[in-house]
Amino acid sequence: MAMFEALRLTPGDDLRVTLEAGARTGFVVAGIGSLAHAQLRLAGDPGPTRFDGPLEILTLSGSLTPDGAHLHVSVSDAAGRVFGGHVCAGCEVLTTAELLVAPLPAGSLARGFDAATGYAELRILNP
Repeated sequence: MAMFEALRLTPGDDLRVTLEAGARTGFVVAGIGSLAHAQLRLAGDPGPTRFDGPLEILTLSGSLTPDGAHLHVSVSDAAGRVFGGHVCAGCEVLTTAELLVAPLPAGSLARGFDAATGYAELRILNP
């Protein structure tokens, strides 16, 4: 298994949907690029907030499992204001998104409901 996998998303790709469609297991360790608009769930909010672009991806990281992803991003707008939160479906790539993923063996990570948090949380498995 390769130590890292480089991915490039192209204009119109949905950042979250594309990463979840691959059924990858591992961690997104870095990401840069641009978004036409973003849907982010801000801290403490129940649902996403839309940010219209163009937006620059400053940071992107998170975990990927066949059960779903947990991704955080920070983006800046044309005025240099920075916004960040959980990546929701609806983050459309404007020109490119360049990602570095550290893959892990299939079956080593999963997501499952955690009654203490109310969210599907990461479970580390020993295959």
